[in-house]
Amino acid sequence: MNRFLSTCAASLALLALVIALPAQAQSQARSISYATGYPPNTIGSDAAMKYAAALEKLSDGDLEAKVYSMSLLSFSEAAPGIRDGMADSGFVLFSYFPAEFPNTNLVSELTMLLELDDVEPSKAGLAYVGAMSEYIFQHCPECVQEFAAQNQVFTGASASAPYMLLCNDKVVSQSDIQGKRLRSAGPQWARWAEAVGASPVTISVSDSYEALNQGVLDCSISSSVDLDIFKLSEVVEHVTTDVPGGVFGGAGVNNVNRDVWQSLTEQRRKTLLHASAVLGAEISWDYQAGATKELENAPDEGIAVHEADASLDDATQAFIEKDAQTIADNYARRHGIERSGEMVETFRGILSKWVGRVADVESADDLANLYWDEIYSKVDVGSYGL
Repeated sequence: MNRFLSTCAASLALLALVIALPAQAQSQARSISYATGYPPNTIGSDAAMKYAAALEKLSDGDLEAKVYSMSLLSFSEAAPGIRDGMADSGFVLFSYFPAEFPNTNLVSELTMLLELDDVEPSKAGLAYVGAMSEYIFQHCPECVQEFAAQNQVFTGASASAPYMLLCNDKVVSQSDIQGKRLRSAGPQWARWAEAVGASPVTISVSDSYEALNQGVLDCSISSSVDLDIFKLSEVVEHVTTDVPGGVFGGAGVNNVNRDVWQSLTEQRRKTLLHASAVLGAEISWDYQAGATKELENAPDEGIAVHEADASLDDATQAFIEKDAQTIADNYARRHGIERSGEMVETFRGILSKWVGRVADVESADDLANLYWDEIYSKVDVGSYGL
């Protein structure tokens, strides 16, 4: 009897100890792998680490992210790698996969519309992230379906700082740009180059240094942050800041394997979305901060900073107005998107709204809260991605 009583007492003591333990200590945290093509100690990888910290904090330790920077999946491997479960989630550049994401890429080409809204350059990418995310979550079932076809779930966007001309000669007028060879960062900028009398050249930004240095290129259409990231400050002597405009916005900042998403509880999905809002805000804010710093430092690097004159600015504005219809027509013809014109008009309205929304944002934290309050928190995690 004494042995029985002793055993019971020990069992009760153990039960009391278990009950007293914090909830997270009783269940193991769910770890989610995150792959990015950015190398360590860059804007993209640093933002990924902030995402991991946010995920753990927002979940009270119930979720954690294991970040793989340029080690698990490259940018060209990201979409199929996430589809096949090589990573649970990751950073996807949609332009690398035109056949897989035509509806999403349609919107990704509309970034130059920002110039028609007279957006503050330092807020352009921030507005685009909000508009892109809201559009896909709320207005583009075709986008959601094409992600599902790739066994993925879209959980947010990111964007660069504005694109401008980084040149080895002064290019500020319509006459200056005639015949110049410009690195094109996407089809919309290639069309712009042709429209203003230049010659677009398809070359990766990582190869721009040698191309500019050897005279193969006259200018690169890039963000000013590339003066630092790709050391273009060593081969560029002139920057023209206000043309062609637009940002690179074709990025899924945290696409999630659909099987992984469906295995999560609704609370975990909601938390992952919240952390994705933080990720999109951090990477986009840091890109803009870096771009601003590079423009401020340009004169010290011997680089002259210019604005386009009226001839080139007017030609650019006229091009942007026409190109929105060109984009709609191209996607209807090449990809059979029946409501491409409607998509363009819907997105234009959302983009204009977001230009106003980000006008007073003063920090990455403000931006993340804005994205969460206005978009991510409104996603129905009980049905989205299922």
